[in-house]
Amino acid sequence: MKKLSLRTRVVTGAAVVVAALGAGTFGAMSASASSPAAAPAAAAVKADTSNRNLQQTTHLTVAAATKAAQATLDAAKKENQRISVAVVDRNGNTIVTLRGDGAGPQSPESAVKKAYTAVSWNAPTSELVKRLEQAPNLKDIPGTLFLGGGAPVQVKGAPVAGIGVAGAPSGDLDEKFAQAGVAALAR
Repeated sequence: MKKLSLRTRVVTGAAVVVAALGAGTFGAMSASASSPAAAPAAAAVKADTSNRNLQQTTHLTVAAATKAAQATLDAAKKENQRISVAVVDRNGNTIVTLRGDGAGPQSPESAVKKAYTAVSWNAPTSELVKRLEQAPNLKDIPGTLFLGGGAPVQVKGAPVAGIGVAGAPSGDLDEKFAQAGVAALAR
């Protein structure tokens, strides 16, 4: 009999565990569907939340991200600026992007990159521009844009989202509008 490599044994073992868990989940689902007792489901939730291998994170809802993006567009409109705004989650995934009327074709992509940069470093992008003097290679990180216009959304000091704005004549204005989006989430 041929001896299996460590990698093959690990992959095979993982597949068996996944299949067993899947069968157990299917059985629990079937049992839940046929019996009104909710105790097994509560036990499963309790076991999951006490697992030290899991981490809980906070994410904005689509409604909250849209509210922030619309507040950002409204702030820019009051100053007759045509911008795009993007809101990304803690992992840098885009939740919502709005391209304002008359905003330049490059602005949506720039807004996403500024939002990603702000949430990645938990700092306004105008502050990060200053860091480039000490570490110029930061600008080489894929997906980032070190220009004013990005603001982190924080909960208890930790980043949960980023708001990026592009299209105004200066990064200071872009960032001012992004901060209006952050402020809208506090209301």
